[in-house]
Amino acid sequence: MFNKTAKNIRESLTADCTKCFGLCCTALNIAASSDFAINKNAGTPCPNLQGDYRCKIHKNLREKGFKGCTVYDCLGAGQKVSQSTFNGQGWQENPEVAEKMFSVFPVMEQLYEMIAFISEALTYEVSDSLMEQLNKQLEKLQSLTDMDADRLLSLDIIGCRLPVNELLLETSEYIRTELSSKVFAIKKGKKCRGVDWIGKNLAGKDIRTTDLRGAYLIAADLRNTDLRGVDFIGADLRDANLSGANLSTSMFLTQMQINSAKGNDKTKLPSHIQTPSHWID
Repeated sequence: MFNKTAKNIRESLTADCTKCFGLCCTALNIAASSDFAINKNAGTPCPNLQGDYRCKIHKNLREKGFKGCTVYDCLGAGQKVSQSTFNGQGWQENPEVAEKMFSVFPVMEQLYEMIAFISEALTYEVSDSLMEQLNKQLEKLQSLTDMDADRLLSLDIIGCRLPVNELLLETSEYIRTELSSKVFAIKKGKKCRGVDWIGKNLAGKDIRTTDLRGAYLIAADLRNTDLRGVDFIGADLRDANLSGANLSTSMFLTQMQINSAKGNDKTKLPSHIQTPSHWID
């Protein structure tokens, strides 16, 4: 029963810009690059942000040099800060809350990322003891998101991440072992954490249940590659070609990672990941 609840939580973590005060356009630091056309300091509104908190070039972000904006995903942290933490007070109408709101947003963003990973971990069939630990961690993280701004700013976010990371490592090891032995009947994939596979040709390969935590897969050729059961936490998939690849049961894959990659309508994604519009367009 809780697996279904956890799945609903994971799939509900989506950004709703209509309920956010343009926090990703203001709170974050931007460095000019192939992903962003300008430099912008944290706390400074993007020049494309309008008075209604909408982007005036939203439909043409990629053409205007703001590809990074189409990749970014806060998982819903923006609307949580805007509507809950600050009770719907926009920083343009209430400039006295602006600085604190911009500081709270990155903290909430990290909490939401941890919630996304823990809730996904709870959708897998794991041991009772691991399930209990994950459940407690999810409840704790959810309670932290309801704290007021001052308590959020005093939060030891690194201390929060440590037990989460340990649980996710344990979950990954458990699930990849189960998949390889009981579902795929193959030898479990190798640990390739942090591996440099930039531009590597892996087209059509079978690398199921491989541990690719923190791997560099920038511009890698992963066309028609079998990536089921692969752990992708922290992997860099910018411009990786996932056309026709099978990621249907890939673990800890984020919308932002997929948004940064290339793919097509034949790419198989987990249920909580949406096919990026620019893949189809």
